[in-house]
Amino acid sequence: MRKIYQFLLLLILTVPAIGQNKIDKINLTYGEELPDDGKKIVKIVGETANKIYALAIKGKDQFFIKTFDSASMKILSSNEIVIPTMSDKDVDFEEIFMLNGKLYVIGSVYNRKEKIFNLTATQVSEKGILDKNSTVLFDAEVAKKSKRGDFYFKLSPDDSTLLIMHTSEFPKEDAIKYDVKLFDENLKMLFSNVEKVNFDDSKKDYEFTISDFEVNFQNDAFLVINESYRDSKKKEQIEKFEIHTFKAQDNYAKEVVKIDIKDKEIINCSLLSTNKNTLKVVGFYSSVRDNGKANKELKGVYNGTINLATNQVESVKFNEFDYETKVKLIGERRAKKGKDVKPLYNITTIIEKNDGGLIVLSEYQLVVVGRSSGIGPLALTPITYTKNEIIVTSLKPDGSLDWSNVIPKEQQASVSVMSIGLGVSSSSGSFTVGGSIQIPIAQMGKGPEYLGAIPIYKNGVLNVLINDNVKNKGITDIEEIKSLGNYNKAVPALFVFDDNGNISRKDPEEVIKNELVLRPGVYYRKSAKEFIVYSSRKKKDKLGRMILED
Repeated sequence: MRKIYQFLLLLILTVPAIGQNKIDKINLTYGEELPDDGKKIVKIVGETANKIYALAIKGKDQFFIKTFDSASMKILSSNEIVIPTMSDKDVDFEEIFMLNGKLYVIGSVYNRKEKIFNLTATQVSEKGILDKNSTVLFDAEVAKKSKRGDFYFKLSPDDSTLLIMHTSEFPKEDAIKYDVKLFDENLKMLFSNVEKVNFDDSKKDYEFTISDFEVNFQNDAFLVINESYRDSKKKEQIEKFEIHTFKAQDNYAKEVVKIDIKDKEIINCSLLSTNKNTLKVVGFYSSVRDNGKANKELKGVYNGTINLATNQVESVKFNEFDYETKVKLIGERRAKKGKDVKPLYNITTIIEKNDGGLIVLSEYQLVVVGRSSGIGPLALTPITYTKNEIIVTSLKPDGSLDWSNVIPKEQQASVSVMSIGLGVSSSSGSFTVGGSIQIPIAQMGKGPEYLGAIPIYKNGVLNVLINDNVKNKGITDIEEIKSLGNYNKAVPALFVFDDNGNISRKDPEEVIKNELVLRPGVYYRKSAKEFIVYSSRKKKDKLGRMILED
């Protein structure tokens, strides 16, 4: 059998140690071992001027900037980011971004007296020193602290602009307020749009969802809103499905694109701006009963295409899951009875194919919050993250189904926290801001970052890399798959898809003791074939570069 996995350790007296791994055509090259200082990398921020920048965390609220040499991946510095304290106000670390080589730390402050939720950005040096001048990005008026809402972030494709959205609920007004702003590399605001929408949750099965938002290569911004309810008199499911567009060439004047939906309910939606100046609208849908009540379970995948030159909807295709895919997801017995798929799958990645079609990766995701133990502020709450099989759906340029398949995996990790924050998915009654599960920064470094997958699309071929149980070597049958178990003992598994969606699985031929384990939740995509990654084995951590060979 051809050896597809090698481990080489080169030791040269004058050069730091470099480790290299290979699985099929994927090469992983690592720098030297990082100091055992308790600072776990939770985000690779970016690379500029021959340096790699990463965010590390120690404890629950100590944040550090780590810098590395791009060539050797040797650590150059590790400095704490000192967040200023304010009397009577809690300052929360929100995010760190690199915009055209400039590092910005973003923090939020809630003003209890004025009921204002502030978001502030400050440029930070690699020494962790915050600039004296900061920029207030948001002064969001909210109903009260418990309804202050959340901030959500999206970088443009070239990392030159930052799109931020704030959403919050005003229960006494039966209203939702959402505020979207776009900032350039100097944090100059390019546009802002604020709306307060009243809703009537006395309607049957009422839901108001801000499903996704997006910024494209032309710095145009988009927001997708879905408002739905059941008209019991007409026995119809009413879907108000709209894309709000804000284009730079039109001075960001708001335009609304309506997508007509009949006899179906939209479950979720993700946006992708393409190189062909179109906006792809993708998600799951459910069927609707004769009385107008939605079944809520997943019937299949839809794909809408909007021509951004004209803001016209070119096509909307609804693709039911085929029998083979349903057998893998719900079993043969239920598939034969025509049952639908449980609504526990979130879109994690959308890839624009070379032919103009799409590849959609949808992962089984579940968060279970356990019962707290302890007294008062010292109480700990266990949170378990589950990320299992991935539905891979390939769509043709017109949005119709090309092929589908399922990557089998079972992954789970638990953390205990003193405060609960579930990242980009939040809901309150009939109001929801949707998205795939992102692990909060404060909970990273403790296990959940070993879950998930890294998709790589190059030369028309999809590769998906995951952590797996060594006992699953060679297995692609979802019924035979074993749980990941101890993620510190995981091994890499690579799934490669051909033009018809058939899977080839690549595993290490031999398992090397104490080998580094990749953390799929922490990586930086530099190009279609090159990634900066982070791997570890217990307390041994290394930064690496992952390259897909031609």
